[in-house]
Amino acid sequence: MNRGRPHLTLAAATLGWGLDAFDFTLFLFAIPQLTDSFHFGTGFAGFILTCTLVCSALGGLVFGVLADKHGRAKMLNLTILVYSVASLGSATAQDQWQLLVWRCLLGLGMGGEWATGATLVAETWPPEKRNKALALMQSGWALGFIASALLSQHVLPEWGWRTLFCFGALPALVTFWIRARIDEPDEWKAHHSRHIAHQPTHGLAFFDSVTRQIADLFDPRWRRAFIVATVMVACVMFGVWGFFTWLPSFLATPVERGGAGLTFLKSVNWTIALQTGAFIGYVSFGWVADWLGRKRAYAFYVLVAAALAPVYVSVAKSGGNLILIGPLVGLFGHGHFSGLSPMLSDLFPVRIRATAQSVIYNTGRGVSASAPWLIGAMAERHGFTAPLVTASGFFVAAAVAVYFLPARVTSPN
Repeated sequence: MNRGRPHLTLAAATLGWGLDAFDFTLFLFAIPQLTDSFHFGTGFAGFILTCTLVCSALGGLVFGVLADKHGRAKMLNLTILVYSVASLGSATAQDQWQLLVWRCLLGLGMGGEWATGATLVAETWPPEKRNKALALMQSGWALGFIASALLSQHVLPEWGWRTLFCFGALPALVTFWIRARIDEPDEWKAHHSRHIAHQPTHGLAFFDSVTRQIADLFDPRWRRAFIVATVMVACVMFGVWGFFTWLPSFLATPVERGGAGLTFLKSVNWTIALQTGAFIGYVSFGWVADWLGRKRAYAFYVLVAAALAPVYVSVAKSGGNLILIGPLVGLFGHGHFSGLSPMLSDLFPVRIRATAQSVIYNTGRGVSASAPWLIGAMAERHGFTAPLVTASGFFVAAAVAVYFLPARVTSPN
């Protein structure tokens, strides 16, 4: 029996992505306590986030190539284990530099998880159901974010940030379930037996093989898709990392320091409301894409996000009610991510599919990694309003780029 059944692979990838979000976003809620413990400002906190994202780009590149060579399920297990251990290590940090090292290690695992999980789902679900399956997988991020918010709400006030990061080790337990139930996709196994099994797996020969695999992305058949997709992802991620990573701090920061002046409890509650909207956005994108087409749906989501983000900041600053605008910002500001993997999967053949997704996604992430640091540094001097609005403008650039993507791949080789 093939243990790589579609519903099990979807559950595994969704769990992996949700727990990835859980471990990453614990840091966002812990920032006020961390700045007090280690005496650094929002600029250095943003620098830690930027380094985490840079390392996630590196990790994504490495694990994406390894997933093409050694299997999607194997690398999914390994990436979850890496970021779980790193979260536990973060709890032991004695200064900001040790914290930085552990968060960089977490980034390595975080970067590899998306490409391996998304490719695993894409290769085990039929094309007519792939949009919805990958949308459901992407919704795991919102669920992980909500889980970290709820945990932070109860753990941080009583036990502090060290205990909070210890909970980040729990995802490692999921790897036992994945190893027992998830096999590699049939499509990958068939290709592996024909081509990859006889390729070198270590030393300079392996490095040369990996280099040629990445260089193949610049083949005239795939070059345009690779370049345009990378630009699109870099733009949308600058908007996401620049805007959403700082929202919990913006909401909880006093008005005189450029924030919304809410209590920690209220800021967490509004974050949960926003991520609830994000969950709906992730799930709904598959149906909207089937109706409008992937490109139109993607452009629609990011353009609405660009319009709503400044409104959200203005309402929060004025003390208004965020119950309506918050979930909508989450829906459109996050839901577009469900369109990435289906679009990228159709642009490249199976032999370089995971590599392509990983390189594109993580190069975009690496280019946009400066966003948290830039927004944090600007907020430290001028408050959050102008930096957050500026970050949201990159959604518009992503909407323009998506229309230059080519059609589906025509060659399977």
